[in-house]
Amino acid sequence: MTVFIGVDVGTGSARAGVFDSTGELLASNKQDIKMWRTAGDIVEQSSEDIWQAVCHAVRTAIAKAGVSPDTVRGIGFDAACSMVVLDRDMAPLSVSASGASERNVIVWMDHRATEQAERINTTGHPVLDFVGGRISPEMQTPKLLWLKEHMPEQFAAAGHFFDLPDYLTWIATGSLTRSACTVTCKWTYLAHEDRWDDSYFEQIGLEELANEGFARIGQKIVAPGTALANGLTAAAAQALGLTPGTPVGAALIDAHAGGVGTVGADPEAGPEATMAYVFGTSACTMTTSRDPQKVPGVWGPYYSAMVPGMWLSEGGQSAAGEAIAHLVSTHPFSEEAKRAAHAKGMSLQAYLLQELENRAPNPEAAARFAGSRVIVPDLLGNRAPFADPNATGIVSGLTLSWDMDDLVATYAAAVYGVGYGLRQILTVQAEYGLKPTAIVVSGGAGESRMVKQLLADASDYPVFSTSSSEPVLLGAAILGTVASGAYENVPAAMRQMSRLADRIDPAEGVTQELHLARYHAYCAFQSAERELRTAL
Repeated sequence: MTVFIGVDVGTGSARAGVFDSTGELLASNKQDIKMWRTAGDIVEQSSEDIWQAVCHAVRTAIAKAGVSPDTVRGIGFDAACSMVVLDRDMAPLSVSASGASERNVIVWMDHRATEQAERINTTGHPVLDFVGGRISPEMQTPKLLWLKEHMPEQFAAAGHFFDLPDYLTWIATGSLTRSACTVTCKWTYLAHEDRWDDSYFEQIGLEELANEGFARIGQKIVAPGTALANGLTAAAAQALGLTPGTPVGAALIDAHAGGVGTVGADPEAGPEATMAYVFGTSACTMTTSRDPQKVPGVWGPYYSAMVPGMWLSEGGQSAAGEAIAHLVSTHPFSEEAKRAAHAKGMSLQAYLLQELENRAPNPEAAARFAGSRVIVPDLLGNRAPFADPNATGIVSGLTLSWDMDDLVATYAAAVYGVGYGLRQILTVQAEYGLKPTAIVVSGGAGESRMVKQLLADASDYPVFSTSSSEPVLLGAAILGTVASGAYENVPAAMRQMSRLADRIDPAEGVTQELHLARYHAYCAFQSAERELRTAL
């Protein structure tokens, strides 16, 4: 047997999965990673801690699978689009006011660069046409500008700025090659023209990067899955418990790995027909098209950032699973619910989902149980379709109730709120010619069939699931299959390793009418919130 490993680094953990050549998951493992949060929307991590977590997850997954390291034919990495800063000796360089060298990662959800993003957007530079018209503080050039302005000595001392997926392939192989996925989606590289735009960096105040030929952010850019250097270095192989020289594919952003692991599951329909929806800490929508479609407020269009030779439009919500977790954990009944969940060996959200199923056995009952509790989960701004990092969340329909029913209603309304945000993105994209026929869900927050039903009802769109229990890890493993030569390219691997499993249609009739009314209220609340912020 030959096997392949996929590594996924999310916001809070590193995971590894061992797959055979058909896409069957043999074993997986998860290891938590550290995170520091401070005032001012500051969120930081440690690249060395992340790598240690990756190594532990890989070694343990291999042991669980019961396979020999010499049967591992290839490995692929994906990660959240956080920014890693190393000095000229390739050691961690602090990005933290604490000065701690281990805090050298600005996490994707860190919004310290909101003011820099706003300034960049006022330039109206043509590069912005390929990020939906407005750059986000989640992206890397605003973060680089913040670092230059607030920590100039650190900016000057930096030897390399990596997107986290590219950091992982560098530490694994020693290659400074960047993935077209990361630099196109988060760094403003123009993949359709194979170039950086010097004038953009000069105009926004990062002329140093252009003057040095972009040496610190990427001079060699390749397609995801491209074999890097000579594979795993001896040091990386020892740390991972693998064989030196094992092929390593150029990486993907985590959401894009979820897309690779899912949108090829229906080979007859093709990737254009299915929109990938990665539902985790945040939520990402990944829509594929043969021609570029510029949709205001939706990131992209990005060329070959996910499916080679095709264009990608990326939307989503900055806070999805994170917003749900925050809302239920701060509810006045949450402590009692946590104790009840613990007694059953369940997480709080899994317990609340079970309680919702007990109270609402069908889609109409669930919609009625949520009642007038409508939640706009823009707790970390609105990623799409408004590209508004200053947007805030809204909860309507509050009462003085302090019981399990009220907490469960909040949970249901929060999931519906994520679904209504998805519906907004689908509606706006359709106006610009992007019209997938179904959604395929991946990510930990969307594993439950009932959650998929809630999303289908709220978005008024059919929702698919695939046969893989770990589609994001599968997407990463596909990169390893391509790097090894087991499959000719990413689309070929997608067709062979991913399969549809289930289709969930939105409820019709009264339930559909209830959700339309709730959706209209959702949009009205968003509009009122924007008007209020404008007046303040």
